[in-house]
Amino acid sequence: MKQSLFLAGLLAISFACSSEKTTEMTTTPITYSFLVGTYTENDSQGLNQLDFTPSENKLEVRTIFPGIQSPSFVLANSAGDKVFSLEEIDKVPGGNVISLNRSSDIPTLTKISELPSFGDHPCYLALSPDEEFLTVANYSGGNFSAYKIDEKGALTHLQTIQHEGSSINQERQSSPHVHSTVFSPDGKYLLAADLGTDEVYVYNFKAEAKEPLTLNNSYKANPGDGPRHMVFTADGKEVMLVQEMTSALEILSFDEGKMVLKQRLSLVAEDYEGAVGTAEVRLSPDEKNIYVSNRGDVNNLSVFAKKDDGNFSLIQQISSGGIMPRNFNLTSDGKYLLSANQASNDIVVFERNVETGMLTQTEMKVSLHSPVYLFRLGD
Repeated sequence: MKQSLFLAGLLAISFACSSEKTTEMTTTPITYSFLVGTYTENDSQGLNQLDFTPSENKLEVRTIFPGIQSPSFVLANSAGDKVFSLEEIDKVPGGNVISLNRSSDIPTLTKISELPSFGDHPCYLALSPDEEFLTVANYSGGNFSAYKIDEKGALTHLQTIQHEGSSINQERQSSPHVHSTVFSPDGKYLLAADLGTDEVYVYNFKAEAKEPLTLNNSYKANPGDGPRHMVFTADGKEVMLVQEMTSALEILSFDEGKMVLKQRLSLVAEDYEGAVGTAEVRLSPDEKNIYVSNRGDVNNLSVFAKKDDGNFSLIQQISSGGIMPRNFNLTSDGKYLLSANQASNDIVVFERNVETGMLTQTEMKVSLHSPVYLFRLGD
């Protein structure tokens, strides 16, 4: 009897230890992955993948598609197996749009197709919600193009729309400059922000049409604002728009293609006299906070919090940790923000307080030549 009890005890201890080991073996540290677009100076540079494992203090970046010229914007489909980028060619007219296959086992990219962007200096890409169409904004060309994506990821050009007009700043607004194109969450509309004409154009989008885009209306910004980037709320009822040249954040209602200004917030003090260059706007995953980056002499990140009345207020301004924060992104759980600082050639990690939205810079950063866009994988 004693021997049986002894054996039972040994079995229980063995099972407990085995369970602990099994738990240890199956607990995998969380790694966040991003595609990183850059400006390039040689063939060894190109598209990159950044992997961030906070529990191990690991922040690693590697080039996964060298030789591409200045892929300043990059995105992927929801499965992460198709990647779309561009070549913002600097010294010759034109640019390219490229689709690629992505292997996640050993991060690599292989080209599927390459087409002209049909305009100079392409700078922004957008996927339709069904991931069957792609648009590219051509900054210097003052136009944007639409493409159909087939099952294998190859692109077919459908349409190019040319903007006309100018605004009050003759140095930067003597002609159209389409800076971004963004689909509404329901896929019915495409918004095109034009820095050169101080307008955000709203286009109807009909997937079945030979030329799917037709102009609906436009939202006129203040003269000299320079509309740059936008982001929709998940329900499609609001648009957050940043004005590059006047350093302002605008919150607009969006209803059946019509935009109405609800709130305008400055990113600098009234008496500020230095250079500005508002760049990116992002919503936190819980949509309680808006984040905006500002370049020029500011080099910071502004944090806005949603109040009980639905309006937003500024709660923090913090250094981007580097120079020229052209782009940044948050992790999918909202616990971290990564800032890509173009001129200081680094990507800096911030911790985000998920209750308040405020940021704290960590000691983690990684060097990379001219990082200018971060696309979060795994969404």
